[in-house]
Amino acid sequence: MEYVSKKPQFIRIHLIEPGHKIALRRIVWSLTMYIRDDCYLHRPIICSVMSADTQPLAARMRPTSIDEIVGQDHLIGPDTPFRVALENGTLSSLLLWGPPGCGKTTLARLLANKVGLKFLQLSAVMDGIKELRKLLDRARDIKTLERRGSLLFVDEIHRWNKAQQDALLPHVEEGTVVLIGATTENPGFQIIPALRSRCWLLTLNPLGNEALTELLRRALSNTDRGLAKRNQMFDEEALHMIVAGASGDGRRALSVLERISGALDDGETVDKEMLQTVMGKTDLLHDRDGDAHYQVVSALIKSLRGSDPQAALYWCARMLEGGEDPMFIARRLVIFASEDVGNADPRALQVAVSAMQAIHLIGMPEARIVLGQAVTYLSTAPKSNRAYLAIDAAIEAVRTTGPLPVPAHLKNAHTSLAKSMGDGHGYKYPHDHPGHIVQQAYLPEALQGTVFYTPAGHAAEKVIAERMAWIADQLRKRNPS
Repeated sequence: MEYVSKKPQFIRIHLIEPGHKIALRRIVWSLTMYIRDDCYLHRPIICSVMSADTQPLAARMRPTSIDEIVGQDHLIGPDTPFRVALENGTLSSLLLWGPPGCGKTTLARLLANKVGLKFLQLSAVMDGIKELRKLLDRARDIKTLERRGSLLFVDEIHRWNKAQQDALLPHVEEGTVVLIGATTENPGFQIIPALRSRCWLLTLNPLGNEALTELLRRALSNTDRGLAKRNQMFDEEALHMIVAGASGDGRRALSVLERISGALDDGETVDKEMLQTVMGKTDLLHDRDGDAHYQVVSALIKSLRGSDPQAALYWCARMLEGGEDPMFIARRLVIFASEDVGNADPRALQVAVSAMQAIHLIGMPEARIVLGQAVTYLSTAPKSNRAYLAIDAAIEAVRTTGPLPVPAHLKNAHTSLAKSMGDGHGYKYPHDHPGHIVQQAYLPEALQGTVFYTPAGHAAEKVIAERMAWIADQLRKRNPS
């Protein structure tokens, strides 16, 4: 029995694996066991059987053993700590962190089978505390009546808020269930510390090209669950195109393969034109609110900082092709121009701001040209983060020392009362002195002599350093003491 869905008018039970005759009394027993709501037992029962052939190819081709899982050898390969623990019959609560289609749900199901636990599943997108309580009651019944434990799999667990995640804690601690939470987002940000501390964090990788190709070959050669009966031929170039468009997502790769197969007759051979027609534009893995988004942004900024225009252009193009807002990219470039180029090339900020204004005016697709110019200029510009470090040092000084008083000679003597109190008294007007500079204190007394900004000795900032040295030298000559 795959799942039970309940509606006020009737109860529908979907059964998978055709050919199994399940008696009505068995169904009613299941309802009594798992629904635990007497009012539903008086509703009509509708039982339907789902043929395995009607399931999506990705569902049909799920691995049936842990050894069939591809692309995660760092976790489940021979002699890895997790695999050793598993072979010893030990399964603790887990957090599975990885991108879509890397095998999190499949791994959870196989782990339950491996250690003999009942597999119970919730979706944090669709289910809440109410559904959680029902499954926990069900887990207790299974423990009492079937003498075995349960594995509770919570898909997209990061979607639950703190209160919902807190509700899991006592049941994980007491051993009511073994928890496996699956998340595509960084658990360090999305999962509460108390729950993280009770779980073993396993990081699953996006599937590499070899792993994706292996999945496709399995589907094409499998007679019972795959597409072998159709006798269709996919050459290496065709498989490579599917893999390239999958972005490390096994489910996506199999879905594309199934779609292409459905558009062909039995015995046909796939050519490049047919493949491009069915696949359409590649849907790159770029979630504008998720980890993948920030990873690509990070790659862009680090390529700019590393003065590699080729890489910077690539990551910028990745973001654009993934549907990123060009204004978001432009804003990041403005920040970069000030933070990482700074006074080594003051024109960089002008270029970045002008690019942002141009992109706002013209939009896509022409905005890509402006971004290309800005990215290449910033990546090849001389770099300095001294201004960025200087403002942060000044902010830290303010936070450390508090609101130090403004020296009297720097105050604004805007009223007669202020003047009578000495505000502005003794201030030296720099334009009345040679070189438009004059020796006087500008920092609060407690910070006299503090240096926040030290310019780098190259590019345009070298000129600034020379200017600062000249100013200091002139003031020393006028005030030798």
